[in-house]
Amino acid sequence: MNPRVLQETALRYFLEVVRCGSISEASGKLNVAPSAISRQIARLESELGTLLFERRARGMVPSAAGELLAVHARHMQLEADRIGSEILALHGLQRGKVRLASSEGFAVDFLPAAIAAFRKRYSGIHFHLMVGAPSEATRYVREGEADIGITFSLKPEADINVALRQPAPIMALVSPHHELAAKKHISLAQLQRYPLALPSPETTLRQLFDICCSRQNLAFESIFSSDYTEALINFAILGGGVALAGEVSVRYRIHQQRVVAIPIRDQGMDSRFVEVQTLAKRTLPSATQAFLEFLKTQIPPGNLPLLPEVANPLT
Repeated sequence: MNPRVLQETALRYFLEVVRCGSISEASGKLNVAPSAISRQIARLESELGTLLFERRARGMVPSAAGELLAVHARHMQLEADRIGSEILALHGLQRGKVRLASSEGFAVDFLPAAIAAFRKRYSGIHFHLMVGAPSEATRYVREGEADIGITFSLKPEADINVALRQPAPIMALVSPHHELAAKKHISLAQLQRYPLALPSPETTLRQLFDICCSRQNLAFESIFSSDYTEALINFAILGGGVALAGEVSVRYRIHQQRVVAIPIRDQGMDSRFVEVQTLAKRTLPSATQAFLEFLKTQIPPGNLPLLPEVANPLT
């Protein structure tokens, strides 16, 4: 095999087809003629002696060999980005970009506050945040689209390094004026008397809730369901009923006394975890590593990044 075949252009075109699932869509993203992309992929396949894609009616899917090459190509891209950042750092430039992926529960209050606090000390660092389902946040990290993932998890994930993992018990959220607001803890059975707002079944929160209810033969009717968690939380804040969330999702609103979060004591409702994730075997750029270390200090319950003075994670 000619080593030069694994050049940056060929791998860049190849990776974009992997991401897009078709040459035509990759052509639009890269602003390159489809024929040029096809030639690069054909050359890769010829030199490597194997097919890199399975051509299907609805698009192109990486073969087993294609998946291996995609992992290699992503690592090469990420390493090139890291080296570029380190070269800038040699000149004393506090510049860099941190790409984050998270599930919705971290995106409303916690991450904006953490980013704002970090940038008070390092104003040259820029951030990009992608928000999706917990599995999507992990996928962004695995595929090299995000440097750091912050999400809720029920199980370990392949090719993912877990920089921080801590329990994220599910809590009952009510208005400060609700009759349950003074409770120190509550059971699922006690919640049956109240209007309940639940997220869609695809969420880790709903999956865990359904498992725990099934174990006790408890039946709930959700009077308000949504795939947008913030709508459910605001429903509870406004006195409409009870919603469910982890503490980190409403940390600032607890501090502002806009909502009360009541621990649910049933076994299993504490089986979900917050994970801060990075790609396994990857060396992070300095700015990303600094933000990762800062983030790990802020996730434990009750920490409010904008209130205390920001510590210096680079010293």
